[in-house]
Amino acid sequence: MEDAGEAWSAVALEWSELWGGFADPVRNAITLAAGIRPGMRVLDVGCGSGEYLAMLASAGAAVAGIDPAPGMIELARARVSGADIRVGAVESLPWPDASFDAVTAVNCLQFADDPDAALAEMTRVTVPGGCVVVANWADAAHNDIHVLEQAVAASFDEEVPPDDELRVPGGLEDLFSRGGLALVASGTVAAPWVALDENTLVRGVLLGEDDDGLAAGAATVIHAANPFRAPGGGYRLVNAFRYAVGRAPMAR
Repeated sequence: MEDAGEAWSAVALEWSELWGGFADPVRNAITLAAGIRPGMRVLDVGCGSGEYLAMLASAGAAVAGIDPAPGMIELARARVSGADIRVGAVESLPWPDASFDAVTAVNCLQFADDPDAALAEMTRVTVPGGCVVVANWADAAHNDIHVLEQAVAASFDEEVPPDDELRVPGGLEDLFSRGGLALVASGTVAAPWVALDENTLVRGVLLGEDDDGLAAGAATVIHAANPFRAPGGGYRLVNAFRYAVGRAPMAR
């Protein structure tokens, strides 16, 4: 987790700029589906640079967050001052049992070494009957950006890794069933990503590359993105997130 934390810290500011608000459609959907209301205690696991924490706090929730990347945590603390935001991993959450009314993980659980164990930790810190929520990218067929990722991989004689079990239809529901959570809601939400110009497009797709890497990959990215040119200029890639909301067991 430390290596991953360092890698994400290195791109934290740019990720927040280019991708921070991208998941807002699914954040809105899970907030509604989980019935998050003012006064509820909510932990966001893998909180990144704090965009969802800020959304929840503005809705009146008492928020806490955790992420393995110190650089992300620095941004999150600046975005939501006074909140309990810590560096750490989902596999070992540093809060007592039944600390939160709801625990969320957006674009996070697929990075865990053991998603089932991570879900168990999320459930542990949720009050009996509280909500546990997981959302992540849907399978590649639902994501325009997959076309660009394939083109970049092919330029290096590589292949894009196959969809993991959490991305495919029924994957999150199966995870929740194994974890003993009663399914409350699940679904798929469109999440468009807009790049206003070629520079933004290349920086977003090749996030983390140095100047030489950006220059080397720019032509491949721009060519692959041609079908997604927006009528008014720039690019619009329609992607999708899957989500599931579960109810923690009443008895432990």
